[in-house]
Amino acid sequence: MLSKCANPDCAVTFRYFHTGKLYRVETSTGFERRRAMGLDGEPGKPLRRLEFYWLCQHCAEKMTLVYEKESGVTVRPDDLAHSAVA
Repeated sequence: MLSKCANPDCAVTFRYFHTGKLYRVETSTGFERRRAMGLDGEPGKPLRRLEFYWLCQHCAEKMTLVYEKESGVTVRPDDLAHSAVA
């Protein structure tokens, strides 16, 4: 459930889809507990997980979200936004 901007330094609360920018991140979760318990029929296929993140309008103008397998989702400056302004 989205509750606030994904930028940890921002406290803007999520209210509407039409403000800011919504991100859908698909991650591979590997072999989870349900697979170990024999509840998944395809043991060779990695499980997928969808997560949603939101940046408020102010943060979305200068930042983006990046997914890295080692660290997960992080907020980073959007280099394209900076070059478009310059």
